[in-house]
Amino acid sequence: MPKFAANLTMLFTEVPFLDRFERAAKAGFQAVEFLFPYAHPAQGIKDRLDAHGLKLILHNLPAGDWDAGERGIACLPDRVDEFQEGVATAIAYAQVLGVDQLNCLAGKAPVGASDAILRRTFVLNLRHAAGELKKAGLKLLIEPINTFDIPGFYLNRTGQALTILDEVGADNAFVQYDIYHAQRSEGELAATLEKQLARIGHVQIADNPGRHEPGTGEINFPFLFAHLDRIGYRGWVGCEYKPATTTEAGLGWRQRLAH
Repeated sequence: MPKFAANLTMLFTEVPFLDRFERAAKAGFQAVEFLFPYAHPAQGIKDRLDAHGLKLILHNLPAGDWDAGERGIACLPDRVDEFQEGVATAIAYAQVLGVDQLNCLAGKAPVGASDAILRRTFVLNLRHAAGELKKAGLKLLIEPINTFDIPGFYLNRTGQALTILDEVGADNAFVQYDIYHAQRSEGELAATLEKQLARIGHVQIADNPGRHEPGTGEINFPFLFAHLDRIGYRGWVGCEYKPATTTEAGLGWRQRLAH
C-alpha cells in the first residue's frame, strides 16, 4: 500500500494552519505536505512537526502573489530576480524543516506572450533552481496543472514537462505527477506512471470530478494504488484533495481503497 501524506493546505482547513499538524497526526498520517510555509517562521513549523512525529515531504517555491491569483512566476521573464530570491528563501526553509524536495510552479502564461520566451525563461530559472537545490542536497520538482482549473497555466502536460526537464539537464529535477491534474489533461494514468516512473519524484491524488477524496469520482484508485506498488513506486502519495464534507469524515477511503 502506498504511504499517504496529508496536504495541510487542503485538509483540516477548519482550524488554523499550525493546528493542522496535530489533526493530521491524530488522523493517522505520518507525513504532511503543503503549498507554502512562508507566512510562518520556519522554526515554528518545525516545532509542530517534531511535536507530532511528522515528516514534511514537500512544499513549493514562492509563487508570487497567491491571493491576487498568481500561480507561480517561473516562466515570467520580468520576474527572474524575484524567482531567484525565492529559491534562496525556499532552501533556507527546507534546511530547517528537513524536507528534501521542493516544487516549482511555472505560472500562468500572459495573454499574447511568446511561447519561446516563456519556455526559455522557465528553463533558465529551472537550471538556476536545480543548481542551488543540488548544493543543498535537495530535489526540484515541476508540476503540470490542468488548464480547466487554472486557465493559462503554462506547464499543463506530462510530455511537455519531460521535454523541459530534458532541456534543463539536471539530474536532481523530476516531475511531480498529480493524478487529478493528469486525468483532466491527458488520462493514460497507469501507462504514464509506469513508463515515466524514473522521472517522477512525487505523486499526488484527488478524484475527478470535484477534486474530492478518492472514491468520490471516476478514477479507479484501488487499481492505481496497487499499480504504484507493482511498478515499484516507493515515494509518498500526497493527499491534495478538497474533502467533500470534513476531512475526518472522508478518510474512510484509506481502508476501503488502499488495500
